[in-house]
Amino acid sequence: MFLFEIPENAPETFVHDLVEEIRQSKSIPVPPFNNRLNGLFWDEDEEFDIDHHFRHIALPHPGRIRELLVYISQQHSSLIDRAKPLWTCDIIEGIEGNRFAMYFKIHHAMVDGVAGMRLIEKSLSKTPQEKHVVPLWCVESKRTKRLKVPKPSTSKIKSILGGIKSQLEVTPKVMQELSQTIFKEMGKNPDYVSTFQAPVSILNQRVSASRRFAAQSFELSRLRKISKALGVTINDVVLAVCSGALREYLISHNSLPKKPLIAMVPASLRTDDSDVSNRITMILANLGTHKDQPLERLEIIRRSMQNSKQRFSRMTANEILNYSAVVYGPAGLNIMSGMLPKRQAFNLVISNVPGPREPLYWNGAKLDALYPASIVMDGQAL
Repeated sequence: MFLFEIPENAPETFVHDLVEEIRQSKSIPVPPFNNRLNGLFWDEDEEFDIDHHFRHIALPHPGRIRELLVYISQQHSSLIDRAKPLWTCDIIEGIEGNRFAMYFKIHHAMVDGVAGMRLIEKSLSKTPQEKHVVPLWCVESKRTKRLKVPKPSTSKIKSILGGIKSQLEVTPKVMQELSQTIFKEMGKNPDYVSTFQAPVSILNQRVSASRRFAAQSFELSRLRKISKALGVTINDVVLAVCSGALREYLISHNSLPKKPLIAMVPASLRTDDSDVSNRITMILANLGTHKDQPLERLEIIRRSMQNSKQRFSRMTANEILNYSAVVYGPAGLNIMSGMLPKRQAFNLVISNVPGPREPLYWNGAKLDALYPASIVMDGQAL
């Protein structure tokens, strides 16, 4: 969810004019925004209709953030039409403080968090003077431009065989790391987090179709000071903040497990900004929620994160992907099947994607805040 400030002295029709400009735009949607699912592959949607994806609404008075979050929660509760490209965009006006919002909903199969953030930065401008900025779904990445260059036709079978070949090439290294994990770390290294140690908690159960979206802001400078003072990463600090909040929440519901909660932390494997596909693995972090001292929890988090980072530093991106598929594959199947919602490899997902480092604008409107709206599923209710 993007929250924008309407420029000073802008006409009352600023948002309406922006919406009409988008609707009348001659820009053509680019991959992945013009791709729809066809079995195991993506095909271009030859009947793309912007009205199917793009909506404009106004919040009822007084247009508080509370009403905005209720609307986002309602929209987040519905499935995206699988017959069309898997995304929608809502422009929401009438928000207090002379602001408007954009809620962009896109399936994780199309874009991961890091790729999405890079697309966002490319779609916005660095100065308020730049107008007529193209819609997000029309922004070309380096990868999109490469896809426009004609290539020799390759059958889907050849593509699959090529993928299998590349996976087999990394098998020896993956087996070596798996052997070290099994014989040297499992049950022996206290910093190693296995896929079997997450406790049963109230966070892991079947979910309904309803969603509740909440947002909170913290000053990045505050997190940086803590990070520097304690010699840990900002990501460690974020995990520690979440750990403390989760501990207090579960205590208030008399539901704090005796064993520490385990978080799945997505980690990007992308080596350049030209790829908008999914290139992520996962790290399991011990949140130390069984400890009542914040510094103890932070140290447990730091050590468990460092353990995974050291292991992955010995592997290439493809080796990490294959290693993760073997180690975390059963956990993924359990989540997708929903067979054992209370027995999970991790209790929740905590994702920390770096945002823009400088002010950004969209057709003169300053980006005031940016909040990710993630997904829940059976077994992962938070």
